[in-house]
Amino acid sequence: MIIESSSFLCVMTRPRWLQFLIKLGLEFWLPIPLIGLFFWLSTGLLTHQVLSHTYNTTSQLHADSKHKVHFSASLAVMSIEALIERREKFTEVKVFTADSFLKQMEFEFPVTEYAQVDAALAQTLGLPITAIKQLIRYRVEN
Repeated sequence: MIIESSSFLCVMTRPRWLQFLIKLGLEFWLPIPLIGLFFWLSTGLLTHQVLSHTYNTTSQLHADSKHKVHFSASLAVMSIEALIERREKFTEVKVFTADSFLKQMEFEFPVTEYAQVDAALAQTLGLPITAIKQLIRYRVEN
């Protein structure tokens, strides 16, 4: 039995809001924020997975080793402060410069005599001993 009444006849029509979006040309542009949200969430999960993974290193780092650094630069030395630690048998030296990038340098020498400190510092900085003697100020701690 087929009823052909106009009230029962269903015509496949699109909803009004979809027709309005089609008129505006937005049916293509509307899914783009959803696609962006999907990529944002998926890359966030992927980043979390990668960063939380622990990696085994094959070689060990040695942070306690001291390396000698050789540099040559022309510095305007303003003053030198030397703290001689007689009990520990070393001298801590601070060199203050007029350079805008390198304001202060610190050195430790395993000597406690004035002449030895002067010689070691002159050799390290590449300055004559007479210039070192004019700029240095000693402080002795027993």
